[in-house]
Amino acid sequence: MLSNTCKYGIRAVIYLALNEEENKKIGIKEISEELNIPTPFLGKILQMLAKNKMLNSTKGPNGGFSLRRPATEITLLNIIEIIDGLGLFEDCLIGLSSCSAKSHIEVQCPTHRKFLPIINQVYDLFNKETIQSLAQEIDASDGKIGL
Repeated sequence: MLSNTCKYGIRAVIYLALNEEENKKIGIKEISEELNIPTPFLGKILQMLAKNKMLNSTKGPNGGFSLRRPATEITLLNIIEIIDGLGLFEDCLIGLSSCSAKSHIEVQCPTHRKFLPIINQVYDLFNKETIQSLAQEIDASDGKIGL
């Protein structure tokens, strides 16, 4: 459903939320090693998130990344929209040109009528689930949930 790029982006943002301290930047090597994501690939993902004003990015010896806004204000949908786009929620499941996942379109493919309620639930979940709530659940799991 989500690309690996998007999953890595979500994990990285959660990592930043879990390790957030005032005025602290976390280096890309640390994030890469902790999450086992190749550094060059992670760098592209984090720069994409920084370009879209989700993260702060600082270069130099004391540089790194931090959240640009509070984790309570960042939803999974915000990250998905930046990295994968919203095609999952807007496009036809089987790619028919006469169909759209937008509910106002009357012409729907055979799978659309069954898929639309499910995708609406997924959209609502991603739109309501914040990075802060995920970070808190991970932190409270005492290592049972790993990034």
